[in-house]
Amino acid sequence: MRYKPGHREETRARILSAVGRGFRKRGYEGIGVDGLAKEAGVTSGAFYGHFLSKEEAFREAVVYGLREVHDAVVHLQKEHGVDWIGVFIDFYLRAKRTCDLAEACALQALTSEVARSNTTVRTTYQAELMKVIEVVAQGLPSGSTSEKTNRAVALLALLSGGVTMARAVADEALAAQTAEGIRSAALVIAADNSSPKESIASPRG
Repeated sequence: MRYKPGHREETRARILSAVGRGFRKRGYEGIGVDGLAKEAGVTSGAFYGHFLSKEEAFREAVVYGLREVHDAVVHLQKEHGVDWIGVFIDFYLRAKRTCDLAEACALQALTSEVARSNTTVRTTYQAELMKVIEVVAQGLPSGSTSEKTNRAVALLALLSGGVTMARAVADEALAAQTAEGIRSAALVIAADNSSPKESIASPRG
């Protein structure tokens, strides 16, 4: 059977997306090749046709996930202009805080897994993270290049770390309160005075 051009690349992208969901939801140690293959809807043999090992699949999933973040930022900047920052912050603290962990942002769901990994994976993560930092910094108002880079790092760290903490608590009111505090601080870091200032949620007293 002959496949159309690009079929293998499309299949690999689909498998990578599924593999990333598996790692997000269950962690690196919590899922094996058989589980990853099942998540992707392929056999273990087909999985090994795309990746030499579970570690390689994880590294590629990290790259894929961070590039999704990068491309999402670029899209928001093009679509919303100077208002992109507020839209990004609100989306992160709403959708990416409350969605299933399998669909969470790679920054919040995979970073701790990368920290436990080897130098090769951490170096790859760093290279892709720097691309995200750069595009976020380019979209920040005012300041020198180094100042905007510092603010971009702080903004991404606050959002990803804060959402991770909000996800970990059992009380939704506390989670919402955490998100509200993160939002206020994120807007200060971004200096985005054009963003709407309505509350994400009103936590119970």
